[in-house]
Formats: sequence, structure tokens, C-alpha cells
Amino acid sequence: MKHFVVFITIVLFTSCAQSPSQLTSIKGAQLPINSEIPSNDSIEVFITPYRNRINTVLDSVLAYAPKDIVKTDGKLNTSEGNLMADILMRQSQPIFKLRTGHEVDIALLNYGGIRNVISAGSVTSRTAFEVMPFENYIVVLELPGTAIREMVSYLIASGRPQPFSGMKIVLNNDGKLQSVNIQGKPFDENKTYYLATIDYLLQGGGNMDFLKENKSITELDYLLRNAMIDYFIKVDTLEATVDDRFIQIKHP
Repeated sequence: MKHFVVFITIVLFTSCAQSPSQLTSIKGAQLPINSEIPSNDSIEVFITPYRNRINTVLDSVLAYAPKDIVKTDGKLNTSEGNLMADILMRQSQPIFKLRTGHEVDIALLNYGGIRNVISAGSVTSRTAFEVMPFENYIVVLELPGTAIREMVSYLIASGRPQPFSGMKIVLNNDGKLQSVNIQGKPFDENKTYYLATIDYLLQGGGNMDFLKENKSITELDYLLRNAMIDYFIKVDTLEATVDDRFIQIKHP
């Protein structure tokens, strides 16, 4: 009897080893999450205070915009792009100066990173989240003049008004580079410049390969979105225009 039981056990194990389970098909279904799903009262009671607090913070008025500020109102520079780059320059400057003793010369962002207009009227923390929904941190790069020249070439060839501050680019009638000034002084290719930007661009976003030529990186541990909110708190009215930081001189 014992031998029979052992024999049957061996047969069963052998049978299982020879016939492993196999996946024959995968089926999926899309489950919509919408207003048709009944709410759970206990969950609603739990999250309502948090939701109300978040909405109160996000909707608190920080500043005022007298008109819509958009990134489509200029060919070479725009009101919203200029404002964003100026905010980056202004808010990063004191932190970088305190940590390194150096001044930020240029601020650079990317056109595609601006995701919403700043509508006329009240400007809130929610505005900052709508314009800049990404967790992008500010970094300051030490760049040689050769990299700055590549940056200027990139800005000219971009075909989009990439936001920058602290620099002026002038093209001639034929669209060729006529002059570059940085902080009011002629560009010097033999000089090192400090450029404030965001980690996304440093990591390869926007195909700004010239940023990889940096000699040093200073991380400010400061979200660009938080810089926007801090700036909104400081000012009463947002002033943003298309200006002459990037122009083409056209002769009749």
C-alpha cells in the first residue's frame, strides 16, 4: 500500500511538471471616472477640509494683471516669456549672490514650458500652477563664452520666441546677427557668464546642448513655480510687454 501511494505521488508531481500553467489571454476594460460614480460620504467628510484649505490658498489674490499676458503676442519675444524670464532672473539673483558672491548674467527658459496665459484680473497661486505645472528647479550654470555664442545661435534659429532676460540680441535687415549685449555690455567670448535656467533644460529638455558645456552647476533648491508665487506677492500689478531684448532692424 505504501509503495502504491508513493507511486501515485510521483506520477502527480511528474504530471504537474510536464504541464505548466500558461497565460492564454489578457482582457482589459476602460473604467471611466466621472460624475456618474456615486460619492462615498465618509471619504467626502474626510477630504473636504483639506480641499477647502487648498482652494483657499490657491485662490488667494496675490497681484493684479491689467490685461492678458500671453506668449503669442510677439515674433522674437513675448510679454509672457519676458515676464517669466525676468522673474527667474530677479528671484534667483539674491540667492545665487548670497551663496557664491557672483551675479546672474542671463536667465533662460523654453517657450514650450509656459503652459497657460496669465489672464487679466486677479493673479493667484493657482495662476502659477496653471502657467508652470511642472516641478522644475532653478539652477545657475557657469558657461564659457563659446557656449553663450551657441545659445545665441540657438535662439536665432529656434523659430520660436524663447524666453530670456539680461541679454539683448539685434539682427540686421537680412536676419543675420548684428550685436549681442549682456547686462548692457558687448558680449565677450573670452568671458565666463552665469546663466539661470531650470533643471529640465540642463537634463536635455529643449535640445539646448550648449548647457552641457557648463564649468559648474549651482542648485538653488528653488522651484520656478515658487519663484513666481514669491514674485507675485512682492508686486501689486504685473507689468509685461514685448520689448527690444530681441529685435530685427529692418530698413526700407
